[in-house]
Amino acid sequence: MIKNSLVIMQTLLGFLMTLLSNGEDEVITAVKVGVRAGYRHLDCAAIYRNERAVGHAIKELIVQDTIKREDLFVTSKLWNTCHRPDLVRSSLKKSLYDLGLTYLDLYLIHWPIGLQEGGEFLPKDEDGTVLFSDVDFVETWKALEDCVDEGLVKDIGLSNFNSQQVSRILDIARIRPSNIQIEIHLHFANSKLIQFCQEKGISVTAYSPLGSPGNKTVPFVHSLQEPLVQEIAQKKGKLPSQIILRFLVQRNLCVIPKSVTPTRVTENFQIFDFELDSEEVKQLETLNKNHRLNLETHSMKHQYYPFNIEY
Repeated sequence: MIKNSLVIMQTLLGFLMTLLSNGEDEVITAVKVGVRAGYRHLDCAAIYRNERAVGHAIKELIVQDTIKREDLFVTSKLWNTCHRPDLVRSSLKKSLYDLGLTYLDLYLIHWPIGLQEGGEFLPKDEDGTVLFSDVDFVETWKALEDCVDEGLVKDIGLSNFNSQQVSRILDIARIRPSNIQIEIHLHFANSKLIQFCQEKGISVTAYSPLGSPGNKTVPFVHSLQEPLVQEIAQKKGKLPSQIILRFLVQRNLCVIPKSVTPTRVTENFQIFDFELDSEEVKQLETLNKNHRLNLETHSMKHQYYPFNIEY
C-alpha cells in the first residue's frame, strides 16, 4: 500500500473526468485548466470514454513542464464487462495506453455487478434486457492484486460496493483496498458506510458531491438551491458549490466534482481558504434526506446489486 497515495486521496480535491459530450477538445481544455488551477487528482474510468483526451492533456502539460507525472494522482476504473479475471489486466492496459501512462495510482472495480463479456458497455438481448455475467467480484479482486504485483497500478480499490461486499473483499484480500468511491452529497450522507470503511482503514471518495444539479428527477430543491447553503455562502463570500465541497472535505472525504466548464473547474478548487464552523456543519448535516441518485436500475436483479441493504 502506498501511503503517499492515501494522503493525496484523503486531503486533495479531485476532478472527475466527465463523459464526452462536445468532443475531446472540451476534456483536454478542462484537464489543463484544472491542473493549472491546482488539481492533482484526475478521476477517470473506461466507461467515460475520454481517457485518450485526458492522456493528451497530461502529455501536453508534461511537455510544457507544467507538471511531472509523479505530481499527478490518476485513478481509473474497471468496467462491468471486464470482471472475468483474464480480462482485468488487458482492460487496465487499455486505460494505460489511452492515458499514455505506464502506471495508475489507483484502479477501482467500478461496480460489484458483472455484465456479459465482450461487445457493448451495456450488453442487452433483443428485448432490451441487460445481460449479466455471474463472475464473482472476489475473483476479479485477485486479478487486480496481480496487476499491483506487476507494477501496473500502485493501489487498488472499490466503487459502489456495500458494507457486506467490502467485508467479502477484506476477508480474502492479499492486498487490501485503499479507497472506495461512493455517492455522497447533502441529500445522501451515506454516513454508516463512510464510518464502516474509514474504521477499516479505507479512505472514502465522494462522487456526485453537488447532487447532480442537472438531474430533473430530484423531488425536492437541489443542493445548490438549498436556502441554508445559500445563506452560508453569502455569509462566507463564497459560492454555494464551494460551501458544499468544503463541508464534504471537512468530513475527511476526498471529493470529485464533475465539470468541463473552465470557470466551474477553477471555482470548485477554491475551497481551501476558509472553513465551516461546527454550528454550520451541524446545520448542513440536517439537510440529509437519504436520497440516492445513482441507482443503476437496469441491474437491480443482479445477484451482486449493492443497494438492497441499508449500507
